[in-house]
Amino acid sequence: MRRAATVTAGLVLGLTALTGTATAATTVNPPTVATTASAPVPDFTGKGLMTVFSTMDYRTRVDVHDASGYGRTVLWPSNWKICSQHPAPGTELGDRALSVEVVKKTEKCPAKSAR
Repeated sequence: MRRAATVTAGLVLGLTALTGTATAATTVNPPTVATTASAPVPDFTGKGLMTVFSTMDYRTRVDVHDASGYGRTVLWPSNWKICSQHPAPGTELGDRALSVEVVKKTEKCPAKSAR
C-alpha cells in the first residue's frame, strides 16, 4: 500500500489507500475551547493533567512539578492529577506560565505542596 501526500496551504489532505493519490478538502475552523491570555484561568485542582493541555491555548507555557517531593518526571500526562496551580483560578494569566503541581492519579495530594 503506497500513500502520497502533497501539502497545500489552507487544505486538508484526504489520502486514499487504494490508489495512492491525495485528494484535498477544505478545512473547518476548530472549536474554540482554548483559554486566551485575557481570559481567567479555570480551576484545574483535582482534575487530570490532560485537562490542562486540552483546555489552555496551545501557546500557553505549562510548568509541571511533582508535588510529592520525589522529583519525578511526568512522562504520561494522562496518569497524573493536579494538586495546585499558580496563578490561582479566576485570575488572568497574561503572558505568564501556568505552573501546576501534580501527583499520580492513584496518590493523594500532600497537605501542602512542595513548591
